[in-house]
Amino acid sequence: MSNLTNQIERLYALFVRITNSLQSPLLLLIRVYWGWQISQNGWGKLHNLSHVTEFFQSLGLPAPAFTAAFVSSFEFIAGILLALGLLSRIAALGLFIDMTTAYLTADRESFLGFFSAPDKFVAADPFIFWFVGLLILIFGPGKFALDTLIARSMRKDPNRDLDITHPS
Repeated sequence: MSNLTNQIERLYALFVRITNSLQSPLLLLIRVYWGWQISQNGWGKLHNLSHVTEFFQSLGLPAPAFTAAFVSSFEFIAGILLALGLLSRIAALGLFIDMTTAYLTADRESFLGFFSAPDKFVAADPFIFWFVGLLILIFGPGKFALDTLIARSMRKDPNRDLDITHPS
């Protein structure tokens, strides 16, 4: 029995190693694809600010022209940052907040149906960007991201902890 248990444990450990090795490529695909999509969404809004402003005005949002320009610019820039894996968690947090706000202002019924009507919640327009923002916020950008390259280069820099303003 112990031999069978050991074999199962080894097989499970192998399975875990294999699936873990897929984490960063999956995060890369999610970031690049959906980062590109949200940047295109923002770009489209930037080129139709009058329509976005009218829509935001119909929702009763404060300063609809400013809000439309801000949201459009944010989505364009955050999408690019996500795709590159640069400031990923900050961009993901902003995207999560942006899409939560979109849910609450433009599709409140779907948002409130998180438990009672989950099909409605996931079918709403903000869902996929909301979910991607949450995913990258929690799991990070993965190994294949500029954030990771920058973090690695900072760890290798022997002078990064030196305080040059107060020499010893």
